Amino acid sequence: FSVREEDLDAVEAQIGCKLPDDYRCSFRIHNGQKLVVPGLMGSMALSNHYRSEDLLDIDTAAGGFQQRLGLKQCLPLTFCIHTGLSQYMALESVEGRNKYEIFYQCPDQMARNPSAIDMFITGTSYLEWFTSYVNKVVTGGYPIIRDQIFRYVHDKECVATTGDITVSVSTSFLPELSSVHPPHYFFTYRIRIEMSKDALPEKACQLDSRYWRITNAKGDVEEVQGPGVVGEFPIISPGRVYEYTSCTTFSTTSGYMEGYYTFHCLYYKDKFFNVTIPRFHMVCPTFKVSTARMVKSFMHPLEYKIICLNMLWSASALANCSIVVLPQSLLL
Repeated sequence: FSVREEDLDAVEAQIGCKLPDDYRCSFRIHNGQKLVVPGLMGSMALSNHYRSEDLLDIDTAAGGFQQRLGLKQCLPLTFCIHTGLSQYMALESVEGRNKYEIFYQCPDQMARNPSAIDMFITGTSYLEWFTSYVNKVVTGGYPIIRDQIFRYVHDKECVATTGDITVSVSTSFLPELSSVHPPHYFFTYRIRIEMSKDALPEKACQLDSRYWRITNAKGDVEEVQGPGVVGEFPIISPGRVYEYTSCTTFSTTSGYMEGYYTFHCLYYKDKFFNVTIPRFHMVCPTFKVSTARMVKSFMHPLEYKIICLNMLWSASALANCSIVVLPQSLLL
């Protein structure tokens, strides 16, 4: 359903800020989602972590409009009910943000100031942000798995073939598990292992072990070797595909991995061989550091706790929660 112009005008009056024209135009076509799964703006899944971002309807977005320090005059565009993660759009140029810039919030864990929020930038305007995402979906840049859009980026050159086996890699950055302070950048990667359908039946084999060489932006190298992959020892036969997802972290904003798998032949069990894993790079998005890192030093302790409580109430309101459990430290 679309949204009437008078309803958008009412939202502007409610929040006291003008909505950008490109954002208003999008509501003439579609009024987003009301906290459902899966979200239109992509999903991500690991063994113990799931994220799916809804493109918020105008009423939910307006209800999550922020006036608190750290996110002043920011409007949520997306929301994940599993992680509480949102992408925000700055409606004014305040706190170091550019007007209409879009970002993931990232609390500064070292500043001891709840208003110190770093930002991973995802767009410079609503039009650029949204069309970039849509282009990746319609051109196959993001895979659709079990009817969900997964935001893995695949470099077409990140492919290696050893004999009849081809290995390709896609990667993704997880802002909800990352931080700028302290530097901790979390990435997930999805690996596809495929044997050519034209391979001879006797080429069937089983993966025994993996070897990784992991290099961060400083040139520090870590080597990892172990049995199988994610606890499995897949059998690869002609035409068969095996895919799995894993993750890694860096203390630098970028890094890369490369390595090989060791297989043994099923028909000739004493025959072992290595299959190359192509080098793949992981780079975190551009980020901005909070302008409020030192504010806590000048705060009265009661003022600090009030800001913390406001953050909790804002998050619960956006998730439509009726109960908020307060940390004991805020009650003392």
